[in-house]
Amino acid sequence: MLDVTTIRAELAAHYDLAPSVDLARDMADVHARMDRVMPFPDWAIAAPYVAAINRLKAERGAVVLAHNYMTPDIYHGIADVVGDSLQLAIEATRVDADIIVQCGVHFMAETSKILNPAKTVLMPDMEAGCSLAESITAEGVAAMRAQYPGAAVVSYVNTTAAVKAASDICCTSSNAAQIVAAMPGDTVIMTPDKWLAQNVAAQVPHKRIVWWDGACIVHERFTPGDLRDFRGWYPGLKIIAHPECPPDVVAEADFAGSTAHIIDWVGRERPSQAMLVTECSMAANIADAHPEVEFLGPCNMCPHMKKITLEKVLWSLHSMTGQVEVDPSVAAPARRAVQRMIDLSRQLAA
Repeated sequence: MLDVTTIRAELAAHYDLAPSVDLARDMADVHARMDRVMPFPDWAIAAPYVAAINRLKAERGAVVLAHNYMTPDIYHGIADVVGDSLQLAIEATRVDADIIVQCGVHFMAETSKILNPAKTVLMPDMEAGCSLAESITAEGVAAMRAQYPGAAVVSYVNTTAAVKAASDICCTSSNAAQIVAAMPGDTVIMTPDKWLAQNVAAQVPHKRIVWWDGACIVHERFTPGDLRDFRGWYPGLKIIAHPECPPDVVAEADFAGSTAHIIDWVGRERPSQAMLVTECSMAANIADAHPEVEFLGPCNMCPHMKKITLEKVLWSLHSMTGQVEVDPSVAAPARRAVQRMIDLSRQLAA
């Protein structure tokens, strides 16, 4: 566990991190990307950290990859690349920087390291985990293979390197249906998200999909009743759900898709009122790009994603701690599974 007291004393000795109205005003162009969701007083607190991180990135030759669930100060303030799991996996193979700072959860940092074994990958908080990744092991994959001999194993990227290595191919929520449809044989094993698997099964009826009993702690908490209540309170409301939600929740929504697809849908449809049935920071991060859209609750917060803060990012870059390593014997087969996903996704998009 990070020693916050020691970290703050060390950072204070090297950087001026006191709240600054003047600096906040000087960085008004950055704040403009998030001023709808971050009041100016909060920005005056965050601005010194954003400025310090961006200077240190340049000095270190580092790049920040940030998931769509990051807080606005990270997403808009310091990220060089933002996106969902598929976008970040692809961009991780394209970055020229020697250092990658992964603002997300641990499996994402592992994926970046798998795809970039010669680069330094920093994880600002090693305890930023994932309920899905923690729900399955390589032994669990082996048990599924024994139960369904010959079936291809498609594992969500929300898994550890060891589980990826035990799988035939990976998928994300944005490409899961296409990946499953392209698999040989009648039966496909999907791990570890049972709700994503069931939603994919509805899209790929010609395949028999069997699944591991895992779920995301953020998305499984939504209910159809939540959505119906909000429709009653806000007639004309458009509801957009993530496919990690249970199928009965997805059925109540106007649209379901990955975080990238959700962003595209809002930009294309521009509803007057929208409810994003996903992690809380999603709406905050796209709100300023769509001032004509009123984003309504509810949302559920991922406690793992929120472990990543500006302070921890600055400490990681300053101290070069939190380096992610993957055993080469695991990394090689895991890389094959991830690369197959990337390659097949590109083929399907062509």
